[in-house]
Amino acid sequence: MTRVLIVDDDIDHGESLADVIEMRGHGVEMAKSGEEAIALFRDQDFDFVLMDVKLPGMNGVDTFLELKKIRPDARVMMMTGYSVEQLVAQAIEGGALGVLHKPFPATQILELLVKVKPPSRVLVADDDPDFVESIVPILERCGYDVRVARTGAEALDKMLAEQIDCLLLDLRMPVMSGAELYARLMEAGRTVPTVLVSEGREASEDAKLRETCGMLFKPFDPNALLAAIEIAVLQSRTG
Repeated sequence: MTRVLIVDDDIDHGESLADVIEMRGHGVEMAKSGEEAIALFRDQDFDFVLMDVKLPGMNGVDTFLELKKIRPDARVMMMTGYSVEQLVAQAIEGGALGVLHKPFPATQILELLVKVKPPSRVLVADDDPDFVESIVPILERCGYDVRVARTGAEALDKMLAEQIDCLLLDLRMPVMSGAELYARLMEAGRTVPTVLVSEGREASEDAKLRETCGMLFKPFDPNALLAAIEIAVLQSRTG
């Protein structure tokens, strides 16, 4: 599900866009001013922002530039019903995706949302700091949104609180083992495609769990990990 923020002081226009976007299964929040949009953007994660250029108080371009300070990878599409070439040019120069000229068909937004999918989120649950520090940058360079948990209990909290597409799970975790964590997730109905990580000591243990999930033995080729995660994320997206 893509999270969309619509920033528009034209309530009718904003609500009509929100209705169409929500009908396609995306999440929508609305803001009527730049100041309100900035407050929402600080508190929540949005994958895509529709920003009106002309807003009361802070204009849309200045608001957009503030959003980029909060999150440099913010993906923002400007929209306007006025001739404001200078402001639009400033937004494009600042990294806006483009500009939509009102009135435009809502289907145009749906086409954009297909292209602007949120990055797949991977939770790395491992208490080995060297392993985590080596693997997280590799995953981030490949475009994944990475979360880290150092204990099984911390991993459980993150799995229950966030939308995770793939779990990279060390079987030997402190506080709660990998097998115990997976059992708790099954009880809660929150399992996701999982890649198990082992140093080989558990090779004869947790056979049932290993039949369900992919398995990698440390040390392993990072390319093997990327391939396993890609398969797991595909399962998550299509399952």
